[in-house]
Amino acid sequence: MMFRIPSSLTLIKECLFSCGNSLQISSKRCLSTQTWSYVKPGKVSERLTVPSYIPLPPYALTGEVPDLRFLNPPIRQAEVKNEGQIGLMRRSCRLARFVLDSIEEIIRVGITTDELDKFAHELITDNAAYPSPLNYRGFPKSICTSVNNVACHGIPDDRPLADGDIINVDVTVYLSGFHGDCSKTFLVGNVDEAGKKLVKVAEEAMMAGIEVCKPGEHFYRIGKEVSDYASDHGYTSIGVFAGHGIGTYFHGPPDIFHIYNRNTAKMEPGMTFTVEPILSEGQANVIILNDEWTAITEDGSRTAQFENTILITEEGYEILTKPYPKR
Repeated sequence: MMFRIPSSLTLIKECLFSCGNSLQISSKRCLSTQTWSYVKPGKVSERLTVPSYIPLPPYALTGEVPDLRFLNPPIRQAEVKNEGQIGLMRRSCRLARFVLDSIEEIIRVGITTDELDKFAHELITDNAAYPSPLNYRGFPKSICTSVNNVACHGIPDDRPLADGDIINVDVTVYLSGFHGDCSKTFLVGNVDEAGKKLVKVAEEAMMAGIEVCKPGEHFYRIGKEVSDYASDHGYTSIGVFAGHGIGTYFHGPPDIFHIYNRNTAKMEPGMTFTVEPILSEGQANVIILNDEWTAITEDGSRTAQFENTILITEEGYEILTKPYPKR
């Protein structure tokens, strides 16, 4: 396994550990005053329950996600929403952002990702919404928490956050029949300058993709702008994960690629979708662990991701999951 190591860092192999049948390497990068650890799966607690009065998405009980092509009517292309649907999207998206902002207030050294999940679950259900990831294709938790070398879809567990970690928290809620989706990468304690830069550029790359959105624009422009911005700053956009259309369905058309692509479909007012690039300090290759969800970088590089749900308007775009003003 090859590791890309900046000149100011040294790589120290700590141990080998087995994830089922796949052998991975657990390592640590060291600065003179700071370390961060490669993440391996911890112990996952029991799935949380949802109050009976909360409306459920179609997959909540079975884990089976309907094929949108075979619905009545079928959904084969990006949905154009009317004003009523857009109003409901705004509600779900504002709640998703409220939950994400609330999680930010409790992130600290020593808290476990399982505790973050329980906090988010209670906050979502207290607002009469369903945590969209829960049992989506069998996902066992209510949010995704991806730390350091975990690119995405990290499952909350008993690992405490350590000084110097970076963590992406991905929140999606199902409220009034519509999903709202957003994520952010947070700094935990004293993060090294390389980590801070990665997080900053990841957010800027997301915005580079969002800012080209407008009626009549080709979807491929998003990937071009994200990829160019990332490479101009020395990072790689991980291409195997894409943004997606969102609404009454959690994931649907259009696919929003964050690398160069040939999607010549055009944006129209009323379309809603996510822009959510993942930037890597090293290469773009990932490995899916035996839990069938957790994606880690093949070369052990750290990653950072930001995500917003976007509405195409008559004039341009609106970020439905924009952050609340700081108090």
